Amino acid sequence: MPLESRVSMLIELVDVPGALERALAVFSKHGVNLTHIESRPVQGDCFDFYVDCEGRRGNPAVEAVIAELGDCSEKLMVLDDKSVPWFPRHISELDLVVDHTLKAGIDLASDHPGFQDDVYRQRRAMIETLAFSCRVGDLIPHVDYTKAEMETWQQVFGKLEALHEQYACAEYRRSLQSLRDYCGFGPDQIPQGQEVSAFLKERTGFQLRPVAGLLSARDFLNGLGFRVFFSTQYIRHGSVPHYTPEPDICHEMIGHVPMFADPAFADLSQEIGLASLGATDAEIERLARCYWFAVEFGLVRENGQLKACGAGLLSSPGELRYACEGEADDYRDWQPQLAAETDYPITAYQPGYFVAGSLEHLRLQMKDYVRDLQRPFYARYNPATCRIWVDRAVRREAP
Repeated sequence: MPLESRVSMLIELVDVPGALERALAVFSKHGVNLTHIESRPVQGDCFDFYVDCEGRRGNPAVEAVIAELGDCSEKLMVLDDKSVPWFPRHISELDLVVDHTLKAGIDLASDHPGFQDDVYRQRRAMIETLAFSCRVGDLIPHVDYTKAEMETWQQVFGKLEALHEQYACAEYRRSLQSLRDYCGFGPDQIPQGQEVSAFLKERTGFQLRPVAGLLSARDFLNGLGFRVFFSTQYIRHGSVPHYTPEPDICHEMIGHVPMFADPAFADLSQEIGLASLGATDAEIERLARCYWFAVEFGLVRENGQLKACGAGLLSSPGELRYACEGEADDYRDWQPQLAAETDYPITAYQPGYFVAGSLEHLRLQMKDYVRDLQRPFYARYNPATCRIWVDRAVRREAP
């Protein structure tokens, strides 16, 4: 994709009356349009401000602005243009994410419980079609779940209900109660994505986006930067209701959704997502490990006891008990730097877990880790425009 017509600068000025006015006048003098200005905290006798302007390096007017600002400022830094892996800049581009990755993640493996069940495969194909048809801004398609699917949900929910009282963190239990009160969340019906998404959006700004199967780590994490959670709508095979080799609606709704209703956990998830935008493949792998050990298999201590906050635990009766009863080989204090370098199994219980003092501790540690990453740019999400703002011109390489 072409480079943006944009030049970004960081300007340091002596903190005296009129300094900023004189610096900004340089842009109008040379006919260069300012598109963004942002002040930075005062440092001693100087202050910084960040600006975006239209144009590109090499343009005579832009070069004249840079030359004159260099003479009248204490320090001028022209931020380099960056070529980075493609990432969505507007929430509508999440449709592209789904389109170019889903087809590789929907085929059932030969060891999947439903591999030889033609009825199950046809049902999955129908639900996958609903996900493919959904675009950003559409209502999430309604799924009329069958009696057999309802029975599977009831078995899973019923088994987990008592375990959550004993092993789930307090924030999860509070959010689950709110979902019961406002969305009819419970064992008697499989929640519909649209109703749950509206609840989350009101609580924390998160929303659900239906998908037909697994996404790449990059694309999945990119969605979190927009406070969007890619969620499946199909359910696991009824022959083994307490096991699934992949995310399904039990994992999404019972494991993830209540935690996305908690502000600290929602912010933690978005921190990881924003850090993934334009990141290298190596950084994506590190961030995916942090996500795994926090959002999927995270633990916190409450009054000296281990409690689950990760969706992989909260949706798995066996591993929930195993992790919270201290049966794993290794429990380490939450350190994202260490989690980022730790491998994990996907189809077996985790040999070790990271434990945070609280959800807020989990979030703050992750925020510090992300801040120290060698990132190609600083990014933030503007919920009013549904757009990602970055602090320099970037060229997004084709996916």
